[in-house]
Amino acid sequence: MKIIETYSHLNGLEFLIVHKPELWAEIKKVISRVRADNCKTKISKEKTKQGKLLYSPIDMNKAFAELLNANQWKESRVSYWVTKNEKLIRKTLAMPAVEQKKEIEAAGEAPIFSYNQTDFVKDRVAVEVQFGKYSFVAYDLFVKHLAFYVGDYIDVGIEILPMKSLQAQMSSGVAYYEGELYNVVRQGRGVPAVPLVIIGIAP
Repeated sequence: MKIIETYSHLNGLEFLIVHKPELWAEIKKVISRVRADNCKTKISKEKTKQGKLLYSPIDMNKAFAELLNANQWKESRVSYWVTKNEKLIRKTLAMPAVEQKKEIEAAGEAPIFSYNQTDFVKDRVAVEVQFGKYSFVAYDLFVKHLAFYVGDYIDVGIEILPMKSLQAQMSSGVAYYEGELYNVVRQGRGVPAVPLVIIGIAP
């Protein structure tokens, strides 16, 4: 695969180049080593693409996972406690999970356990490889990466997406770089409030 486009949100790419150049080089190398032809294994059952050989999101995810895991990128989770009380949520947001629970209980409310999980984290950088539906990308950008950043687990999040040219050779409904770039730019410069690098790839 090749990197066709990159978008730096809140100087995410600049941060990588200056502070984590070895990780940025590693990510570029991983992308270049994913063999696109090996992932073209899905026979379409859709009316408009009946019988066509398409790129398989499962196979592409697997290829990325193998390469990233081989370079010590590991799954990570951020746990936290929520409640129905808005003021309590604001008060406990920046606390460690154990303190959040105690504070909520002390206020007489019921704490509810929750967590965000990211597949690939290394040296305070998170990577999401996303060949799923549009809603999954929005969750990555506006919830997952933000949660890890606010929790002080990462300094920057990276989202790897297919370009439209690649997405057109996949099942319907898969998110693509150009569309998600529009969604981020439309929110304004400061939203989401986490440094990001959005990468568009194609064969």
